[in-house]
Amino acid sequence: MRILHTADWQLGMTRHFLSEDDAQPKFTQARFEAIRALGRVAGEERCEAVVVSGDVFESNQVDRRTVMRALDALAEVPAPVFLLPGNHDPLDAGSVYRSRAFVDHRPAHVTVLEGETPLTLRPGLELVGAPWTSKRPLRDLVGGLVQELPPCPPGLVRICVGHGGVSALSGARDDPAQIDIAGVERAIAEGRIHFLALGDRHSTTSVGKSGRVWYAGTPEPTDYDEVDPGNVLVVELGPDGAKVTPRQVGRWRFTMRERVDLASVEDVVALEEWLGALDAKDRTIVKLRLAGQLSLQLRARLDEALHHARELLAAVEVCDAALVTVPDDHDFSQIELAGFARAGVDALRAAARTEGDVGATARDALALLVRLAEAKP
Repeated sequence: MRILHTADWQLGMTRHFLSEDDAQPKFTQARFEAIRALGRVAGEERCEAVVVSGDVFESNQVDRRTVMRALDALAEVPAPVFLLPGNHDPLDAGSVYRSRAFVDHRPAHVTVLEGETPLTLRPGLELVGAPWTSKRPLRDLVGGLVQELPPCPPGLVRICVGHGGVSALSGARDDPAQIDIAGVERAIAEGRIHFLALGDRHSTTSVGKSGRVWYAGTPEPTDYDEVDPGNVLVVELGPDGAKVTPRQVGRWRFTMRERVDLASVEDVVALEEWLGALDAKDRTIVKLRLAGQLSLQLRARLDEALHHARELLAAVEVCDAALVTVPDDHDFSQIELAGFARAGVDALRAAARTEGDVGATARDALALLVRLAEAKP
C-alpha cells in the first residue's frame, strides 16, 4: 500500500520582504500550485491517500479567498485527502475548518481529522490522527494517542498522523507538547502503528532508528534555515517495513550567504557574477551579510549591483552593518571642486572617518556625490 505524505502548506503565508505587487502574489500562487503538483505525484504513484500532517493554513484567520483557492486545488487531487489541524490552524472554536466557506465547499474526498478514532480507509488500512485543538497543548498528543491504541491484528496496517516537535530534535525540553520519540518507537515495535507521518519541521527528516517516523517538510520553502524543503514523501508500507521516497515539487528557493567579505574591486565583481548566475531569479530570495571595507566608488558599484539584482530576483535582503565605506583619494580624483564645495567635501571626509550616525550619514552623502559626479554627462 502506498500513501503520499505532506505537511506545512501554510496557505495564506506572507513574507515582509516580498513586494506586494509582484513577488508576494507569485509566492502565494506557488503554494496553491504545490497542491496540484503533489496531486499529480499521487496519481503517478497510485497513492491510496494523501495525508497532510498539520498547518494546512497559515492561521485560522486566513481570508475566504485563500480557503476557496485551497479547496479548488484540493478538488484536483486524485486520491482521498486527510487534513490534520496543527498549531497554525488548530481545531478550536474559530477554526478555519469550521468556517462557512470550508464547510460549504469542501470536496467530498477531503476529510479533516477531527478526533483520535482510527478511520478505515479500506480493509487492512487504518488512519488515525492527533489533531491540535489549541495553539499550545499541555501534553504530548501523539505519544498519548499511540500508547492507547491496541496492537494491530495480522493483516492491518495503521498510519498515525501527527504534528509538533520531537524529543530527538527539539531544544525545547520544557515543552509539554513535545513528542516522545522513544514512546513512538515502542508503539511501532509493539505493532500499535506502522508509520508516523509528522508535520511542523519544514525540512524533510527521518527521525529515530525505525525508518518509520518522518517529517515530510514543506512543499514550498518558507525561510532560509530549511535544510531540505520542497518535497513530498511517497510512502510504501507493509507490516514489516516502510520505503520512503522524497519527490520534489517546490519551485522557490531561499539562499543565504552568511558572510561576504568585500575589500576590492575583485570582491565586488565576484558578488556581481554570483548574483547574475542565479537561475529562476523571479522565484529566488537572497539574503547577504556583507562585511569589510570599500571605497566610495566601489560602494557605489556595489549599490548598483544590488539594485540590479532586486529588479530581477524575488527579493534581496542585505545586512551591511559590518561593511564600512571609507573614501579614498581616488574617489575624488575626477571631481573638480573649489571654494566652499571643496571645503564641504573635506568636512564630510573628516566626518566619514568617525563612528556612529554622523559618520554613517557623511559616508552616505559622499557616496551620493560620487554617483552624481559619475552620472554627469
